[in-house]
Amino acid sequence: MTGITTGGGLVLPRYTREDAATRTPVGFPEYRSTGLRAPLRTPVDLPHRLTEVTGPVLGEDRVLAQDADLTWRNGGEAVGQRILVHGRVLDSDGRPVPGALVEVWQANASGRYRHVVDNWPAPLDPHFDGLGRVVTDSLGRYEFLTIKPGAYPWGNHHNAWRPAHIHFSLFGRAFTQRIVTQMYFPEDPLFGQDPIFNAIPAAARHRAISRFSLERTQDNWALAFEWDIVLRGVDQTPFETEDDGDVA
Repeated sequence: MTGITTGGGLVLPRYTREDAATRTPVGFPEYRSTGLRAPLRTPVDLPHRLTEVTGPVLGEDRVLAQDADLTWRNGGEAVGQRILVHGRVLDSDGRPVPGALVEVWQANASGRYRHVVDNWPAPLDPHFDGLGRVVTDSLGRYEFLTIKPGAYPWGNHHNAWRPAHIHFSLFGRAFTQRIVTQMYFPEDPLFGQDPIFNAIPAAARHRAISRFSLERTQDNWALAFEWDIVLRGVDQTPFETEDDGDVA
């Protein structure tokens, strides 16, 4: 991040733009639904304004501690491998972003969402809704206890299966500083045939993959995966430019 001095002497931060070579395209032919929702013209990067670094903040009193534990819902425990997903939310200059709202949604252990349009023949779990949220602490840290999601078919092409993943939505220091993205798990055998993952330029794909952490794995309880999220700049986490409610 660099600074800009206005005519009145106010110094505003300017975010370093992500390298175009590592930016995920909004249209990717192998991901067929982007043909219907991608813009017809090249997106225009708007200049940075004061509203990008100031504005409404999210009150922590609206997010409860139990919102970060996805393994216990409706009076019972979810089925599947418990995992601890943790990391930091960072700005373009590597500084932690405190007070950021981090929301997640995911399929259950059998690869099915609790969603009206997901009706493939995999069991639903009455004690798993796949939804969680947390606010980052003063060091930009977040943490979820959840169930490792299963793979699922999605009809994009013949024998198409999505790799295991968790959807993330993040608000930074203001509502204009937001990304929607997906976190993947290391060495997934389905990476090679998944057009959503492969829409990310090869040089940036590692940013979307979590790292197994034996240090944070909890003995006799849960495996741990670490994933840092960079909101802006040259090391920005790959993200979706449009959120149309698609559960894929």
